[in-house]
Amino acid sequence: MSDDKQTPTAASNGQAPATVKATERPTTGRAFGPPGGIPGDKSMNFGPSAKRLLRRLRPHRTQVLGVILLAVASVGLSVLGPKILGKATDIIFAGAIGKGLPANLSKEQVIEQARASGNGRFADLLQGIDLIPGVGIDFDALRNVLLLVLGLYAGAFFLSWMQGYILNGVVQRTVFELRSEVEDKLNRLPLSYFDGAPRGELLSRVTNDIDNISTSLQQTLSQLLTSLLTVIGVVTMMFVVSPLLALIALVTIPISMVITAAIAKRSQARFVAQWRHTGALNGQIEEAFTGHELVKVFGRQKEIEASFAEKNDELYQAAFGAQFISGLIMPLMMFIGNLNYVVIAVVGGLRVASGTMSLGDVQAFIQYSRQFTQPLTQVASMANLLQSGVASAERVFEVLDAKEQVPDDATPAEVTEARGRVEFEHVAFSYDPEKPLITDLSLVAEPGQTVAIVGPTGAGKTTLVNLIMRFYELNAGRITLDGVDITELTRHDLRSRIGMVLQDTWLFGGTIRDNIMYGNLNATEEDMLAAAKATYVDRFVHSLPDGYDTVIDEEGSNVSAGEKQLLTIARAFLADPQLLILDEATSSVDTRTEVLVQRAMAALRSDRTSFVIAHRLSTIRDADLILVMENGSIVEQGNHQQLLTANGAYARLYNAQFAGAVVDIDEEAAALPTPAAAPAARP
Repeated sequence: MSDDKQTPTAASNGQAPATVKATERPTTGRAFGPPGGIPGDKSMNFGPSAKRLLRRLRPHRTQVLGVILLAVASVGLSVLGPKILGKATDIIFAGAIGKGLPANLSKEQVIEQARASGNGRFADLLQGIDLIPGVGIDFDALRNVLLLVLGLYAGAFFLSWMQGYILNGVVQRTVFELRSEVEDKLNRLPLSYFDGAPRGELLSRVTNDIDNISTSLQQTLSQLLTSLLTVIGVVTMMFVVSPLLALIALVTIPISMVITAAIAKRSQARFVAQWRHTGALNGQIEEAFTGHELVKVFGRQKEIEASFAEKNDELYQAAFGAQFISGLIMPLMMFIGNLNYVVIAVVGGLRVASGTMSLGDVQAFIQYSRQFTQPLTQVASMANLLQSGVASAERVFEVLDAKEQVPDDATPAEVTEARGRVEFEHVAFSYDPEKPLITDLSLVAEPGQTVAIVGPTGAGKTTLVNLIMRFYELNAGRITLDGVDITELTRHDLRSRIGMVLQDTWLFGGTIRDNIMYGNLNATEEDMLAAAKATYVDRFVHSLPDGYDTVIDEEGSNVSAGEKQLLTIARAFLADPQLLILDEATSSVDTRTEVLVQRAMAALRSDRTSFVIAHRLSTIRDADLILVMENGSIVEQGNHQQLLTANGAYARLYNAQFAGAVVDIDEEAAALPTPAAAPAARP
């Protein structure tokens, strides 16, 4: 394993990031708070985060305005329904009472007779009913009223459907834009951000949290808008029908608001904790399954299971607390609504008996009271979903608000003469300001030179080449490529000139041909085959059932570690870069194959500047310049023979590796056979 921090390669070969060494990793300023993704004590700020989430709908303000207008029209038709339906009740009630009265008397005469006979309550009841004595139910009028109500509700349904259809498009486009923005943001973040970000936690933010935002917006926006308009419309109609009963019903609003606010305040922190624990659990699962082979080798299944059980229990406790507390809102709201219903029914019945209200108005008011409490109950029941969505939004906003890498120069420079000369001029760099790594480093790599970098673990070898790739910004000094400061070049221009092969290989799901062609998508089939033959990939490919069309899974489990390494080397060959960086590039291949690859590397390095990080010093004996690093400084430099003669740090490293005889690479290579024809296919 390489001892230094590893990073993604240039776009030319698509290598993946590897684990950061503890000796070089920053120890402060984690991107996501406490180590391991454990939830912090700070609760999210609900209001500003919710407003920020809603502001993302601004680009679709026209559609949002249409949704609001449709909702107003739909709710308006809905709230008119009970009032008109109350007229149908009045028609039926008047017909039922009027049919039993004498037909030869007027309504006023019937009322006078009732009072004269001591039946004043019945007289008051008749006073409030529009009837004709002796005439039953007017079915024509009843039919017209019912048809009108049916038309109102049908219109309300259609408008509501249109509102939902448009809103669905708005929400999905908004989430689509949010995903795209997060993806673009990740590409603009510096490598130091990912150093402090647990992979599973970051994946949880860009997948689970965004999906949760989508669900929350979809299920809450329409309902909240409809509920708010319904409350306004219903309250208006309630005052039209009976101001007294309306005041009684409105008493429930402050009670409901106090209860909802109190419960929401207690549950909000638990929702934040729920999603933080979800991210921590994802990180633990991703880590365990990525290294499942090592887990089994060292017999750590029980420890992994115990760690999973602990984090799973933390997630359970947070999720249970959040859902249980927020779930109390709905039953409490229903209880308040039922009390309100009972009071309205009693007071309304008394007013009908006194003749101050019609039965239809009481029926309409009872419907309105249900319509009034229903949206409040719905909003309360959505409180947990809304809080969960806003909690997820805040976690996504933390990614979007992260400090980005220094942008490219608006008027970038260009390398006029590409030769491959790299110069470090008094470079200083550290991952942690409290722990200096490279303080004052100067060196020159001439065009076509092979520069080998050796040294003990944590000396800063990989950091040196990462600075050339501009994965990190310098604290002081500068690095030039052919006389141009690399900070004056665009990152794409700089990295397109560099090919990099890391110790930790990365292959994507696809054919072997696709993985090699990733180094240069414009290369021809002949170029790909030439690169494969030069790196001895061609030798083992023909032993596979489908040759270059063999599909490799994402883990590369159907090829060996050495074969994966050869594929990444072939990818770099095909990229044909101006600068070549090899970080322990042959560490996964066997000794005999390494000798062949070293010969291929020599051909690849011809006419281009190369930086080679190596632990096996036999692989860099022919380097033009060998840099020996300790604690971020170059303590020795020269060729192999010069450094041995100096009997310093390099000689100590060399002698520690080669206590016995050393077989010369060239002699061993000469003794090996040339690549044979394609062997028979594997069984």
